[in-house]
Amino acid sequence: MRKFGFTLLSLIIFFSAAHAQKKTLDKIAGVVGGSIILQSDIEFQYARYLAEGGQPNDNVKCQLMQRLLTQKLLAQQAIIDSVSVSEDDVDQNIDRRMRYMIQNAGGQERLEQFLGRSVIQYKDEIRPDIKEQAVAEKMQRKITEKVGVTPQEVKRYFESIPKDSLPSYNKEVEVGEIVFQPKLNRDEKAYYRKKAEDLRTRVKAGEDFATLAIAYSQDPGSAPNGGDLGFGDRTSYVKEFSAAAFKLKAGEISPVFESDFGFHFLQVIERRGEQVHTRHILITPAMTQAAIDRTKTKADSIYDIMIRNKSISFSEAAAAYSDSKDSKYNGGMLLNEKNVDARSTFIPTDQLDPQMALVLDTMKVNAISKPQLYTAQDGKKTYKIVYLRSVTPAHPANLTQDFPKIKDLAQNNKVNRTVSQWFEKRRKETFIKIDPEFQSCGQLKTWLTPSLLTSVQAEPAAVATETAKP
Repeated sequence: MRKFGFTLLSLIIFFSAAHAQKKTLDKIAGVVGGSIILQSDIEFQYARYLAEGGQPNDNVKCQLMQRLLTQKLLAQQAIIDSVSVSEDDVDQNIDRRMRYMIQNAGGQERLEQFLGRSVIQYKDEIRPDIKEQAVAEKMQRKITEKVGVTPQEVKRYFESIPKDSLPSYNKEVEVGEIVFQPKLNRDEKAYYRKKAEDLRTRVKAGEDFATLAIAYSQDPGSAPNGGDLGFGDRTSYVKEFSAAAFKLKAGEISPVFESDFGFHFLQVIERRGEQVHTRHILITPAMTQAAIDRTKTKADSIYDIMIRNKSISFSEAAAAYSDSKDSKYNGGMLLNEKNVDARSTFIPTDQLDPQMALVLDTMKVNAISKPQLYTAQDGKKTYKIVYLRSVTPAHPANLTQDFPKIKDLAQNNKVNRTVSQWFEKRRKETFIKIDPEFQSCGQLKTWLTPSLLTSVQAEPAAVATETAKP
């Protein structure tokens, strides 16, 4: 149903570490103008870094301190420049974070147990920091919004790169696909719908929903928890699920409905405003050989129309017949997943599906393959017709072939220099003080003048916060 990034153990580690650090006296770790950075701020974020799978590393705390110093400096400039963010934007940012945490914790109640407070209280606590982050990010975008590069600057940047340091680009291809996904017919689906209907009947007759979900539901993310999906809003689920969930009152059970995942029915446990706490049972139909055979017949017929009859182009066939939502509206052409914003169709061959790469190796430019059966990692089978539009061999960077890539490098270089120059100037104009514990951090040396370095060594800052109270 949904993807879970944190494990339950990770969350326990995260909140336990955060809780433990609050029992100690807090102190001021840094000062930027009129703003302070508490040691607890850094420890809390370090605990989260560990919970997300990071390896213990004291240098990470140096990086966190640098990020907070940067955030404070940008936020202060934002006040001067009247840069702000709306409260609605902050609310949406917080809500996205909380949905993620609730889903990964296995529900709002479990998250509140880990936090030791209600979600509402926690949202109030993190709101100032989330708002400051958003303001700082907007301020940095303002600093660089007018930064651009001309063709002459791109050329100068490229010529400034030592010949032995020029980037090399792997072999790239432009490739299109028409995807045919096997589909069960009504009679084949009927067995699985009836299975879901029978389970719903058992629940309505009084059998325990959670017990049946554990035994029969085929959603690996929720079945072990009795089908419990925790709280979510309308954007948390596929549209069919949301449509069913938000029609019901607490305690009510939906009819059986179909989504891309299979046949479900759900129960609403609780509603809180625009969030709903649900549990469900999912029955996933197994693909039949007959459905796969029907799909091959369809793919073969489309191939014949394109190649033998030549009555339709590849892009027209993709738009009319492909089951790929990612490529059908792009003439069937695949986009570079690592450069989607630029809508680049040039894809390094090492990023291709290995099955597709093998097929492309046998093709010439402008060729269209016969339908081939592909098997995804999850075992799902599809037929694909593949079109090879172009091949660019591996080569050292040059302006003729790689101007867009080099332009991106030149743009990023200019943006970074602009930001660095801005920070260099503001650091000299702003009072900055860093606790001796962090003065061995190499990346923080530029944040202090020698005079300030001396004064802070003689005057460590400490403060007892409310979290230190018994």
